[in-house]
Parts: sequence; structure tokens; C-alpha cells
Amino acid sequence: MNQKQLLDGKRLAQTITRISHEIIEKNTTPKDVVLIGIHRRGVPIAIRIQNQINSITQIEIPIGTVDITFHRDDFRERLVIPQIRGTEIPFTLDGKIVVLVDDVLFTGRTIRAAMDVLNAFGRASAIQLAVLVDRGHREVPIRADFVGKNIPTHEGEHVSVLIQEVDDKDAVILIWGDE
Repeated sequence: MNQKQLLDGKRLAQTITRISHEIIEKNTTPKDVVLIGIHRRGVPIAIRIQNQINSITQIEIPIGTVDITFHRDDFRERLVIPQIRGTEIPFTLDGKIVVLVDDVLFTGRTIRAAMDVLNAFGRASAIQLAVLVDRGHREVPIRADFVGKNIPTHEGEHVSVLIQEVDDKDAVILIWGDE
């Protein structure tokens, strides 16, 4: 396996700060915005964005989490036993601007599944997508509104996002080659 670190902890933090500023700039009424992190690494990224927005605007943006396990279109085909983390959205989404947060945007199927879950919690006025990394290769017509870094990948390459809260390290790594 070959690998190359694309972002270190400092650059990752700067990227999250930039995404937070972009969310504020696009949404002139932050009180109408809610953040929803997709389990697993989207949740700590959403919390960091929430903290940044609070620091910049002094407005506490509500935050929720979504577990897409049973909404995946390949749920029955996967050979691993799923880890259920649960969806927690302790507020209505009706009329809110939902910023869905994930670590890597690849085929778009995770985001499609997350939007299926969100529909059960109300009718948002808009759903926006914030991702740390967009690596291309869409299979469904989904695009991110806020992108930390575009990393076009080739067949056989993988982008690994490491987050301190999950992995004890912050980094974005490109992995390629045979195992």
C-alpha cells in the first residue's frame, strides 16, 4: 500500500474554519440553520463547524446526527454486521436550512440515504451539503455546496479522513496500490 498525506491537522482545522465561514456567508440568517452530521466522521466535523460558527457569530446552531445504516441501497448485500449508532435530531426540520455534514463525498449514495432519513423528521426549506473531501466518481446526481478539498481520484485509490475524536489524529490521506 502506498500513501500520501494530503492534509495535516493544521490544514484540516483551517479547512473546517473556511467551510464554517462559507456556511455563514451563504446563509445570512444563521438562526434558521441546523447542522446534521452523518455517522461516523461527519459528526465530529459537524461539531467543529458548530463551534466555529458559534465563535464567529455567537449563535448556537442546533446539531443532530444521522445514521444511514438501514437506508443504504446496498444494506442487504454487505457482508459485515452493521454498527448502529442511531439518529438523533432533537428538533424539527420544518422550515430550517439543513447543512448535512460528511467527511468524503464519493458516489453520492451515502448522501442520498441521509436525505431519505431527513425526510422523516420534517420538511426543510433547503438541504445543503458540506464535505471535507470531494473525490469525484458520482453515481447519483449530488454535489456539495461546501467543499474543503477536491481530490480527484483514480480507480484503486482511496481517500482516508482521520479525525482526532475517532482516530486519535487529524489528517487526510490518499491510499493506492495493492494490499
